Amino acid sequence: MKIMFATSEAAPFIKTGGLGDVAQALPQELSKIKDVEVCVFLPYYKKIKDNPDIKVEFIKSFSVGLAWREEYVGVFKSVSKSKKMQVYFIDNEYYFYRDSVYGDYDDGERFTYFSYAVLESIRQLDYHPDIIHCNDWQTALIPVLKKAKYLGLEEYDRIRTVFTIHNIEYQGKMPNEFFQDVIGIDEYWRNVLTYDKCINFMKSAIVCADKITTVSKTYSYEIRHAFFAHGLQDIIKENEYKLEGIVNGINTDIYNPKKDPALNVPFSPTDMSGKAKAKEDLQKMLGLPVRPDVPVISMISRLASHKGLDLVEYVMGDLMSRDIQFVVVGTGMSKYEDMFNFNAYVHPDKMSSNIKFDPVLANKVYAGSDIFLMPSKSEPCGLSQLIAMRYGTVPVVRETGGLYDTVPALNIETLEGRGFTFKGYNAHDMLGAIDRCIDFYYNKDKWNKHIKNLAKFNSSWKSSAADYLRIYSELI
Repeated sequence: MKIMFATSEAAPFIKTGGLGDVAQALPQELSKIKDVEVCVFLPYYKKIKDNPDIKVEFIKSFSVGLAWREEYVGVFKSVSKSKKMQVYFIDNEYYFYRDSVYGDYDDGERFTYFSYAVLESIRQLDYHPDIIHCNDWQTALIPVLKKAKYLGLEEYDRIRTVFTIHNIEYQGKMPNEFFQDVIGIDEYWRNVLTYDKCINFMKSAIVCADKITTVSKTYSYEIRHAFFAHGLQDIIKENEYKLEGIVNGINTDIYNPKKDPALNVPFSPTDMSGKAKAKEDLQKMLGLPVRPDVPVISMISRLASHKGLDLVEYVMGDLMSRDIQFVVVGTGMSKYEDMFNFNAYVHPDKMSSNIKFDPVLANKVYAGSDIFLMPSKSEPCGLSQLIAMRYGTVPVVRETGGLYDTVPALNIETLEGRGFTFKGYNAHDMLGAIDRCIDFYYNKDKWNKHIKNLAKFNSSWKSSAADYLRIYSELI
């Protein structure tokens, strides 16, 4: 089976969020399966092109049409010894040789071009996948373009498409003129692409893809309702017969406290003694008092309201009155950056505010924390709670999306479950869950048993990759 994985980012080449992790780990896991070959298609961004550590070879050049214009396409391939997984880069310096990955005024045009280039590569490279797996709005046009532009061509008709919604909030909305000025397909398809009086990339993929997946089972049900669907609930309900939720995993080779180069002393479920050293090192590095007796609570997150930061803001004074230390790593909305910086200034012995994107620091925090706080308003899957548990750090989460699927509530008597949870989107419900976790922290016998159990939890991609393979097989 041949799988083409189209994505706007994939680690280690380029990563801005969770999609980058998924687009690295899932294809790698799939390629380990017998008789499965995977190729990943990525834009050839400036950050990739200018990185001397990424070795590539030129494959071919051709052109694709965008409405009334022809655009150059260069195809490069990452130099790799693996025959079962290849990474291809779509080169066009006008669209991709920029400092930013997303956020430009012409993002819609850039990723329309990328979708065309990926599809045309099938013919130009004489590569014939069984499945094209598309991810989020940036590649959401591929299913409709395959039908509109390549219908009747045998090598395309046999291909099935899978579209994964990693976050339904970002849908690729464009003005109506975009259909004729950029996409440039037959007027017959306008209705497929139109929703709520504008062009909507994601809507077209939901309608045209052969299968839709989300990144957790609970999220696949949540997005059928208006509170979570950001306006697409009716389209989701019409197509729910082809919708399935598959929870994400993490790359357990990268996130492995036994081998993590960020840690001075490694640890594992059979010997957790290094975790105490990681906590001490973290406290020293961040200028916090070295206190093994105080619970360290951490957040590693984009600083945005839907991540539950408004709940944290509401009870920040209560949190600072507890005998805790609080560590935050992330960037985002200035009001939350200012809130954490202010509290770090007022409470230097309790609060460490790290307003930056720093993967090495993040791993030190995962390992050195006792409690990981993730009070999201919505969370399609979430990777941070999985990483935290891998490092023996107890999660406190709201029961939504992938958090509900991956963090069942802990029974402190039997030690069944994984973390402390709260259901309502309420600051004091969150604070209650934190307090219950703090109380549990001081029950050292049970706490130590539990964090060993957490570190043993299998959060790899193996099971999820098998679920995707099942879907691919059913489609073909």
